[in-house]
Order: sequence, then C-alpha cells, then structure tokens
Amino acid sequence: MRFRRIWVMFKARNWEFFRDRASFGWNFLFPFLLVAGFGILFGGREPTAYKIGVFPAPTGAVAVASLDLPEAFKETRFLQFVGFASQDDALEKLRHHKIDIVIRTGPPPYAYWINDAAPNGHLAEKIFQASLTGGADTALLRKGRITTAEIRYIDWLFPGILAMNMMFSALWGVGYIVVRYRKNGALRRLKATPLTAFEYLSAQMLSRIFLLMFTLVVVWFGCDLVFHFHVEGSLGHIFLLFFLGSLSLTAMGLVLAARGTSEEFTTGTLNFISWPMMFLSEVWFSLEGAPGWVKQVAQAFPLTHLLQGIRRIMNDGAGLVDVWPQIAVLLLMTGIFLSVGAYLFSWDQ
Repeated sequence: MRFRRIWVMFKARNWEFFRDRASFGWNFLFPFLLVAGFGILFGGREPTAYKIGVFPAPTGAVAVASLDLPEAFKETRFLQFVGFASQDDALEKLRHHKIDIVIRTGPPPYAYWINDAAPNGHLAEKIFQASLTGGADTALLRKGRITTAEIRYIDWLFPGILAMNMMFSALWGVGYIVVRYRKNGALRRLKATPLTAFEYLSAQMLSRIFLLMFTLVVVWFGCDLVFHFHVEGSLGHIFLLFFLGSLSLTAMGLVLAARGTSEEFTTGTLNFISWPMMFLSEVWFSLEGAPGWVKQVAQAFPLTHLLQGIRRIMNDGAGLVDVWPQIAVLLLMTGIFLSVGAYLFSWDQ
C-alpha cells in the first residue's frame, strides 16, 4: 500500500534525526543562543546603523546636497539619508526600526520624530540638535511622537532568527542528506524496493516539515517565557505562514537533492544559496536605503516573503488577506521547486 510505505520511510527518517543527539540538540540550542545573545548585548537596539529618514523626498537613498537641512548635519559622517514620499511612510519604517529618526525637510522650525524604544534614535536626535546654530535651540525644533505601539528590536529580530534556522535545517536536512544517501549507495538499494521516487521524496519532505514545525513551536514558546514577545496579530496565522515557508524551503532542498553524488559540491551549493538568502532577506537588518537592484534580488528568495508576512502579522496585526501576496508567492515557489525536483530526481546519478 502506498501510504504504508510512505509512513515507514517517514518514521525511519524521524528516528534517524532524533538518534543523532548532536544534530537534534543544535537545532534547539542555536536559535536560543542567538536570541539570548542579541537580547543581552543590544537590549532592543538595532546595531550600529544611523539611518536618517527624510520627507518629502525621492524614495530610497537620496543625494545629501539636495536636502533642505542644516549644512553641519548633512556633513556629519556615518549618516545615511533615506527618502520617503510621505510622513506616514517614514513613520511606519521608524516603528519597525528600519530607520533611526524621521525629519521633515524644509526651512526651520524642523519637525522630527524618534522611536523611544530605539537608543540609536536618541543619539541621532543629539547629533541633529548639535548641528543647529547655537546648539539645541528649541525655537528651531518641533519634536513629534509615534502615536502607535512601538516595536522592540528583539520583536523585529526574533522571526528572522527562527526563519534562518528553518532555512538551514530545510536545505541541509534534505539537500545534503539525500546526496549523502546517493553517494553511499542507500538510494540505489531503495530503488530495488517497491518504493517509488514520489513516495520517497514525499516522505523526506513530510519528515523535514514535521521536524521544522516541532522545533519552531518549542523554540518560540521557550524564548517567549524569557523575552515576552508582543504579537499584534494571530499566533495561528503566524504558524501558518511558517508552515508555508517550511514547505517552500524544503521543496528548494529537494531541488538541490535531485542530482549529484559529491558532498563537497553540495556543501558549496548550499552555502552559495543560503548565505545570500540570509543577508538579503532582512534576517538581521533592514535593506532600507539599499540600491533598488538589491531589493529586487531579495524578492527571488522565499525567505524574504516569509519574513515580510510574519512581521506584518506579528508587528502590525495584519490578517491573512493582508499577507495574501506573500502566501501566493510561497505557494507558487513551492509548486515550482517540487516540479523541478521531481523531474530531475535520480536514484543514482
């Protein structure tokens, strides 16, 4: 019976994972250590960047000379100016720790906003005040406040750490493992059984998704006991997005596992795909102000759409209808990866 054969392979793969104590333990320990490290070291603060949001201005990185701001402020080193068409757009990015301060360009008095939960914003405010003639002259400044709920950096970072752990586990747990089986002849022996390629790949995929979601739930609630994450939307919707993300990432792993017998080449391929995906999908930091082509490249990664959807639900209270574009892209990528993986799969080549 087809279902029975899938079930047997599903159980065998799970037992293999649970008996590997080093791999099993690291899947839990690694995200815990990352969350604890960032929580202790930065305490809700985004590392190092000083991004100055200005409006009205062309969207994206803007030429400093074109801004109607104090000359001393524009000449300050280590400031990156990011333009926004409207105040609402700029304040939305400020809430999500993607920029450190928002300033309205034009003649004095200058209106500006900071996020009280972001220490970098207070430093940027001091730099801005010091750049004015005579120092922090209150007659030249009008300070605004964010009226909506503020978001801690750890709340913004946490989904990225979980998604990154899911990405590595999916790609290496499927792509690398299957190639290793092919190299040591295990797949050739399975080929001689009634097991079909579809059944084998289905079992591998279901096993990995089960392990990914099991790990996700344990890590989520374990970290929540310590950091008390603020979730605006539905927790069920968040886990649904993570499930769709695990589908897409596992299907990508099947593409990498479809051919090849070289573990070294597979390792290089996995690193070539996973590391750019991690840095361009806003796991650690925002791409606000980055060149447009960088943002376009990031859209090719399922991790980007997964994190966009998760953060909108968690931080903004969005529903499934609001994140439907991300859901559609994840489902489309899953279908493409599965089709390509099934078409290319070989037991022994």
